[in-house]
Amino acid sequence: MKKCPIHQKSPQKSCFKSFHELIALRVNEILLISSPYDAFVMQEDGHLSERIIHEYQGLNLSRPPRLSWVSNAAEALKDLAAVSYDIVIVMPHISDMDSYALCGKIKSLYPDLPVYYFAYDAGKVLKEKQCYNRKIIDRTFIWRGNTDLLLALVKNREDSMNVDTDTRLADVRVVIFVEDSPFYLSTLLPYLYKEIVMQTQAVMDDSLNEKERILRMRTRPKILVAENYEQAWALYEKYKEYLMCVVSDVRYEKQGKEDAEAGIKLLLTINREVPDLPLLMLSSEPENRERADAIPAFFLDKNSASLHADIRYFFVHYLGFGDFLFRMPDGRVVARASNLRSLASILHSVPDESIAYHASHNHFSRWLMARFEMQLAAGIRPIKVSDFPSTRHLKEMLTDVIRDRLKIKQKGLISDFVSKEYDPDIDFVKIGKGSLGGKARGLAFISSMFRENSEFKNLFSEANIVLPRIVVITTDGFDAFELENDLWKFRNKVHTDGEIEDYFKKAGFPQWLANDLRIFLRHTQGPLAVRSSAILEDAHYRPSAGAYATYMLPNNHPKIQVRLDQLIQAIKLVYASLYKEAPRVLARRSIYRPEDDKMAVIIQKLVGCQHGDFFYPGISGVAQSYNFYPVDYMKPEEGVAHMALGLGKIVMDGGVAIRFSPRYPQFLPQFSTVENILKNAQRYFYALRMKTENEDYITHPDMELEKINVDDAMDHAPVQRFSSTYVPEDGRIRDVFTQKGYPVLTFASILKFKEFPLGKILSQLLEVGRKGMGCPVEMEFAVNFNDRKTAEFYLLQIRPMMVARDKLNVEINQNDLNRSFCYSEQAMGRSQETSIHDIIYVKLHDFDTTGTVEIAEEIGQMNELLKHNDRKYLLIGPGRWGTADPWLGIPVKWSHITGVGTIIETTSEKLSADPSQGSHFFHNITSLGINYLGVSQKDNNVIDWHWLDSQRVEKETRYLKYISLKKPALIKINGKDSTAVIRKPS
Repeated sequence: MKKCPIHQKSPQKSCFKSFHELIALRVNEILLISSPYDAFVMQEDGHLSERIIHEYQGLNLSRPPRLSWVSNAAEALKDLAAVSYDIVIVMPHISDMDSYALCGKIKSLYPDLPVYYFAYDAGKVLKEKQCYNRKIIDRTFIWRGNTDLLLALVKNREDSMNVDTDTRLADVRVVIFVEDSPFYLSTLLPYLYKEIVMQTQAVMDDSLNEKERILRMRTRPKILVAENYEQAWALYEKYKEYLMCVVSDVRYEKQGKEDAEAGIKLLLTINREVPDLPLLMLSSEPENRERADAIPAFFLDKNSASLHADIRYFFVHYLGFGDFLFRMPDGRVVARASNLRSLASILHSVPDESIAYHASHNHFSRWLMARFEMQLAAGIRPIKVSDFPSTRHLKEMLTDVIRDRLKIKQKGLISDFVSKEYDPDIDFVKIGKGSLGGKARGLAFISSMFRENSEFKNLFSEANIVLPRIVVITTDGFDAFELENDLWKFRNKVHTDGEIEDYFKKAGFPQWLANDLRIFLRHTQGPLAVRSSAILEDAHYRPSAGAYATYMLPNNHPKIQVRLDQLIQAIKLVYASLYKEAPRVLARRSIYRPEDDKMAVIIQKLVGCQHGDFFYPGISGVAQSYNFYPVDYMKPEEGVAHMALGLGKIVMDGGVAIRFSPRYPQFLPQFSTVENILKNAQRYFYALRMKTENEDYITHPDMELEKINVDDAMDHAPVQRFSSTYVPEDGRIRDVFTQKGYPVLTFASILKFKEFPLGKILSQLLEVGRKGMGCPVEMEFAVNFNDRKTAEFYLLQIRPMMVARDKLNVEINQNDLNRSFCYSEQAMGRSQETSIHDIIYVKLHDFDTTGTVEIAEEIGQMNELLKHNDRKYLLIGPGRWGTADPWLGIPVKWSHITGVGTIIETTSEKLSADPSQGSHFFHNITSLGINYLGVSQKDNNVIDWHWLDSQRVEKETRYLKYISLKKPALIKINGKDSTAVIRKPS
């Protein structure tokens, strides 16, 4: 009798028991209770449904789980009473009940139903006792938009449901994973499953026949999770006969109390009983390495930059289906298809005998059913070959119904890039099976909402509301590039941005990806934007706006190889931006490590028209559904927009742009007088140069951008369309463009005369986005005006905004005002009281707009002195913080202000600019939770400069003073009405 390859001890039990009896209990129904945006991410990012189906196909299972979604507690409780769910996932944004209260309610009604809590902010949730209350929550996870976590959760639940039966039937191996931290559990559990599946598949490839391959995949090791010593020991005692390894943290509870050596004691005891069992110790305390060596156990530092690679090393060195196969009746494989598109393309080339064989056995229907193509599968089942005049007619029928289905599926959906059948008319295509990343995820979400709400796009007859055509290189491309070029050294050691760029330019590029990009370029000419889409980009509580690179390419060279080389160079430099200083600095202010991130890349058709040698859109801008600085009768929830002529760089960098409320586009306080208009109007814009002599010209993101003065582009149609005319002789500005005067960009035709309903479109889109994402949103847009009567409005990006909704009641009373040295009615931040000792401020008397770059460097030096104190400081200065235009404010980078806790933006006689709202810098401030005060030195807003100057100076530079108060000043912020006061020390 042939012995079983899995376990030699019980050959009959393992080898001859039908594999259909394995994994008998499954997760069939999952209830997700969340905002619409969170539900979309679960189902669409990385094509979660397809990935679960692929996993089930590999295990020869036919019923993948179904994910149902509700957005409030009332619907959830109603569904739970009607449907037998296997898992409930609760996320923080529930509209009608506190999320923890909802968890408790569900557990009281259904005690045996697993309830998992997906939180966003690990730093906050880990301090809340409710997340550890196992009476209401079975387990808490930290959700960062990575669908691998949900897939791992499903697998883990099924593992615990089937482990008793499957170990008994087939000696299935078991991995015990001991971890009590929701943060590390959320990071490591998906990776452990990914590694186990990958290694099992590698073994499966070595199998001798189809039966063994199925058996190997069905019998992949199961992971069982424990949170304390007693749970871990109970699992060990029960499954010791089947253990593959034990993976354990060190510090967790033992006998109800935290024990700093609980993991060491567990692994030591297990090693004494089973000396040859592989053990892996995970710890954030490096000194435990010696203790691990003494057991012995393989040790990994949780804080290692190469943690994932180290885990893979452990699996390789210590533990060491999908396709439709066209067969002939004798079993011989003659062709294969990986998806619907490839199936339709090869049907006519497959021998008639194979088609007849599969049709008569309903193989086509079964294969389609596993891909959720229920209607298509039902429509061709059963197929009687005798009903067709010939097999050729059968092939034609199958080809026609599949291609018809593909056309329907492609509308508003994300399509896979198929090299032999690439269709340039598809709106959204992805290369690879990995994650779309944060930026592309937001676009995919809006694309799906457009598809579901097609009537919205028909509300405006004057505008065609669309997304630009998009190709996304998923994180698979980044993984392959990183592996090919051994990039871990850039995670383990800090390099300068220049060193990183130089290395990446010379680095190799995956050939399979280059081949796909060549096909894409054969069908695509004209300007392209190559944009970052990191996994954590645009995520809740994770600031990264503007931290990664975007490159714009003319894509007009006559030689396709030159265009391909330029595109690959841009992609490599986008990859490089993941390792640069800005993301590292921002990561230090968040709970996430840089190595948790991966990069997808968006290749987008650039919006605009060519004017002479330059290409740019008529309008670009950013809109937010929450206005931190409302004036007059505006309300915060009515939103705000910033727009400019040309490419959006000027807005995102904090340059001069028109700020207006979409509800009241004609109301422009900054344009109240002729003097104000001339002072605040946009003077230059950015455009893409379409002529270049250098074939290998990419050196930095702005290399091919031209900064054009409005006066030099008076013959361009957009300048004439959006300009008014200043007539010096009359001292007036006329709302039309004429050659008799000077052009002034007022956008009067749009904002005042409403030739295009921009305000209404923005208001509608912001509301759609807010409802969908469950929070205020920020979106980037562009409008293209050409010879057509209907203009094209393009939505370029959408991301969540962090707007404080704290319940904490912070009251600012008269005593606070009497004792204050600063008061603001334009405050942004959480409702809180914060004490502060250290203050850095720009000396107004010495301030000079020509020295803003030098001021930024001086602040960086001060920051280096203060960051070792582990105390957040207050930073005060005029103009826009973080602007790229040194004439509008101080162009600090994140590396200059890593220790800042509160920022005040004020005005001076030499510089008075609109608030920074709308820039990348501003978005990151909201995400980081940095307090931000606007003090315009008018109305009630005030700073007592005399009091500041009277304090003892710790350090002074040409432009700055640093004072350290003996007793702390108190910052009180009322997030509900956007007021703040800073009280002098008592």
